[in-house]
Amino acid sequence: MPTRDQKAYQFLRDDLVAAGDLAALVGRYAEAEGANQYVWPGLTFYRFSRPVPVHWDEVGSLSYCLIVQGAKRVRIGAEELVYDPMRYLVLNRRSRFEVEIIEASPHRPFLSFVLQIEPAIVSDVLSTMHQPMAALYQQDKPRRDAHVAPLDARLIGATYRFLTTAESDADRAVLGPMYLREIVYRLLQSEERHRLIDAARTNAARNPVSAAIEYMKSHMNEPISVSVLAEAVCMSESAFAHLFKQSAGTSPYQFLKQLRLERARDLLLNQDVSVSEAAGQVGYTSLSHFISEFKRYFGETPLSYLQRLHGVETFNLHAN
Repeated sequence: MPTRDQKAYQFLRDDLVAAGDLAALVGRYAEAEGANQYVWPGLTFYRFSRPVPVHWDEVGSLSYCLIVQGAKRVRIGAEELVYDPMRYLVLNRRSRFEVEIIEASPHRPFLSFVLQIEPAIVSDVLSTMHQPMAALYQQDKPRRDAHVAPLDARLIGATYRFLTTAESDADRAVLGPMYLREIVYRLLQSEERHRLIDAARTNAARNPVSAAIEYMKSHMNEPISVSVLAEAVCMSESAFAHLFKQSAGTSPYQFLKQLRLERARDLLLNQDVSVSEAAGQVGYTSLSHFISEFKRYFGETPLSYLQRLHGVETFNLHAN
């Protein structure tokens, strides 16, 4: 029976083989110099046999960008990144940026691909994952314009499986969508997940559900019913409730409760308010009901939650 060290070595060895297989696959698809459009919509492979000076490039929407050989320098907004093999970049909206291919030769060409992902797929995967959807609509703090992240073995595997489906019409039709969802799922477990969520949120802003969520956020301290929300977006109550659950993966009532509790937690952590003040600001008229709901959602009372995160002494005065 293999030892623990032998198993660890085998895992690393398999990971390296997968990375090499992925590079070989991209090299096979990137046959011509420059951009190579492929049969999957939004999938483009690139080959450059010599360095390319600074030029402008762009992506049309949410995109997963991966280099498997060579290196390039990218300037996006205020960020300048050196981007090399088995590291990826996620861009969450239409972007135009400066690019320079800095490592490429005829014997070892620069190889990469860009895969555009429909934000609706991200929303669907998030719903299937049963994420607390209300948290996705909280206002995020400002983030860096871009960031290059390393691939892990699971994302390498998902990417390789997806790209192999391009070789068969049947595989592309049946397995392609499955493996694309796996890529999205793996990215949502990575440090770049916020960029996918941002894209999904922007895409969702075009439907009545997002309008209802905005109403919830701006009237959080008021009584809100499903009928009030339906009226705000000019829909019947039954049609609105059905559409909301289909889009957000939960009922309007449960979503509003999550939104209120997430907001209350932010107030407690960042605004230095008491538990009773936080409850009132998010629409709870009963303190005991708020504490009960908070405990059910976060697993502990507001006071114990704050004591655990910031120390008992700091928050004793906020017990009221």
